[in-house]
Amino acid sequence: MTPTGVSWETMRSFASDESVTRQRLARGLTRRIMRYARPYLRDIVPFLVLVALAAVLGIVTPLLFKAIIDNGILPRDMGVVVWLSLAVALVAVLEAALSLLQRWYSARLGEGLIYDLRSEVFDHVQRMPVAFFVRAQTGSLVSRLNTDVIGAQRALTSTLSSVVSNVLSLVLVLATMFTLSWQITLIALALLPAFLLPVRWVGRKLQRITREQMKTDAEMSSLMTERFGVGGAMLAKLYGRTDEEAGLFSSRAARVRDLGVVSAMYSRVFFVALTLLASLATAVVYGLGGGLVVSGAFELGTLVALATLLSRLYGPLTALSNVHVDVMTALVSFDRVFEVLDLRPMIEEKPDAVELGARSEPAAVEFADVSFRYPASSEVSLASLESVARPENAPAHDVLHDITFRAEPGQTIALVGHSGAGKTTITNLAGRLYDVDAGAIRIAGHDVRDVTLRSLYSTVGVVTQDPHLFHDTIRANLSYARPGLSDDDLIAALRTAQLQDLVDELPDGLDTVVGDRGYRLSGGEKQRLAIARLLLKAPPVVVLDEATAHLDSESEAAVQQALSTALAGRTALVIAHRLSTIREADRILVISGGTIAEQGTHQDLLSRGGLYAELYRTQFAQQPDATENGQRSAEPAAPIR
Repeated sequence: MTPTGVSWETMRSFASDESVTRQRLARGLTRRIMRYARPYLRDIVPFLVLVALAAVLGIVTPLLFKAIIDNGILPRDMGVVVWLSLAVALVAVLEAALSLLQRWYSARLGEGLIYDLRSEVFDHVQRMPVAFFVRAQTGSLVSRLNTDVIGAQRALTSTLSSVVSNVLSLVLVLATMFTLSWQITLIALALLPAFLLPVRWVGRKLQRITREQMKTDAEMSSLMTERFGVGGAMLAKLYGRTDEEAGLFSSRAARVRDLGVVSAMYSRVFFVALTLLASLATAVVYGLGGGLVVSGAFELGTLVALATLLSRLYGPLTALSNVHVDVMTALVSFDRVFEVLDLRPMIEEKPDAVELGARSEPAAVEFADVSFRYPASSEVSLASLESVARPENAPAHDVLHDITFRAEPGQTIALVGHSGAGKTTITNLAGRLYDVDAGAIRIAGHDVRDVTLRSLYSTVGVVTQDPHLFHDTIRANLSYARPGLSDDDLIAALRTAQLQDLVDELPDGLDTVVGDRGYRLSGGEKQRLAIARLLLKAPPVVVLDEATAHLDSESEAAVQQALSTALAGRTALVIAHRLSTIREADRILVISGGTIAEQGTHQDLLSRGGLYAELYRTQFAQQPDATENGQRSAEPAAPIR
């Protein structure tokens, strides 16, 4: 407590944004919150009992002061003075013990609720479809797990304890003061408007400043996040904008600094004003009460008790005047967390889903009359998670129409076509990253919507053009495919992926940290590491957004050799960028406008003179075949994704 009896928790409510009180909350929100509180009832009940006891002890000390003066000091009874002083010390020890116990229960409640909410939100978000992550801003999701979850837990800790404590304290203090002297109590309450007016004025100022601080802090954090990433740092260097970036950051940091100074001064003005007002109120009490003591209206101990109780009156009154803001802030935080939890994943596992089962042999992949459109933002995401969300008024249209083909076990199907034709969409559907709108996709004879997600993801392996690597060691990135593998297993996969020599040259070997998104490795090395990870997973079905489109000749040759091993004995869907992939494919699908325009072998399609022949002449004909030593021309060919 400050000298005026105003806690820092009260000060926090002044900085709360009162705009939250105008928000419309979902029906049944309180009942839903209670479901999260129910497991902690064994902690909530003793916590509230301790809060109540602390409030009671808050008026015991002033009454003991009264007794010491009236019954001990004035009658010169040393025994009473000693025993009552020991009682004051005992009350102080009890208050300290209660404070520690309150903090323990508060921490158990708060941290437990934070753990429950964070775990549930994280698990739920992990189950969301790829379309959700395509639209949602990462920073907004992180904010839900941090800022909003912490704001929500305040409802069961600081806000709940503050309300109970302040209500009890206010009732007990006022009752005691009226009992001691109703005249002085009324005078003290008459001064209350002069106390609350500066509180409300400073509170409004602090609300505006706090909103501005939150905005500028977020802008500065976003700037740091983008510029501290490898891609952002590299872009700034390549375009020679490091000085401009430093200037931009300095300007935003300066704004944060200036707002901090202004906020600190308003806060200090607030405390100075309240201290002054409390001192004036105390002076009034001593002036009037002193006159009553002199006239014999009441005793000196009563005056001291009233002055002490007065310091404990304004704090609870001020806190309760803002309690609606605190409660609504906590409820809005809960509502924002529940908003994420209520967003249903578009990809859901059926209750009676079956296991595909472990397979050592390749499985057939079949597309039967498949049509698909990408979902609208309202179907997969929340506007509040998209920093630049815009309403989508245009009707959604199919990007795939009646796609039908079958890849027999062990076959390689190449997908070619112009950019935007639908090739990547087909490969995404094969791994059930999205669900089809019409038709069916079957793997090993099972509709992918009828099998468990875990068994499906174990059956289908994917390598993209830009594989993701965690900021961790090579060992950790490889073991992600199958945890618990030995170093011999990892080295065997690296050898097959043409990467063992590189790892052997590294000082830390498998314990080498690859850096953010694997930026410490070259493009070819990242691709081969991703292929090694795929080999460790050993899926019977492989999907490749072919990994050689943007590699140099030497890297491309090594990756091609690794891919040949990865595809051996597996059913494969490959988005083809290279002539070698097309020639080695069992069948080629030419995708145009979301449909299969042509299909057949390389020679068959060339002989027809259709779209494939045109693509071949414009984008494949200049690509040289692989030479005997596996090298290619250093000049990269244009991709036809």
